[in-house]
Amino acid sequence: MTIEQQHQQIIQGFYIAFQQLDAEKMVAYYCDDIQFEDPAFGQLHGEQARNMWRMLIERGHGSLKINFYNVQGTTTGGNATWEGNYLFGKNKRSIHNVIQAEFVINDGKIVEHTDQFNFWKWATMALGTPGKLLGFTPFVQNKVRKNARAALEKYTAT
Repeated sequence: MTIEQQHQQIIQGFYIAFQQLDAEKMVAYYCDDIQFEDPAFGQLHGEQARNMWRMLIERGHGSLKINFYNVQGTTTGGNATWEGNYLFGKNKRSIHNVIQAEFVINDGKIVEHTDQFNFWKWATMALGTPGKLLGFTPFVQNKVRKNARAALEKYTAT
């Protein structure tokens, strides 16, 4: 098996665990000091990144559905496209987010994971009219990131 095929299998395993809502299996693919980044949470490291997946899966039970495709392994890691469908916030707004994921893999573990998505589209779905009108602004992006980080800190403290 080539290194590209090995990396493809690691990424597929990560997303299969995500589809099964198995956070522990997902985070087992991460190295101890994983570096994660996305538009909602910003940069997370180590246990912060693992706890983010635990929190999202725990809070998404009942509505969270994951699909993934275009998984490609490379000599340094790989990439994939995944889609998340879930209900967000107090108003239970329906979200369908399409995410491009990039991975760096070393010694069979994911060492860097970067998710990118159209924040304005997400904000429009998640926040309604205010998101549609202002979701592209740094003010809204920073407020969402601050709230996401606060929720993660609260989750981690319990």
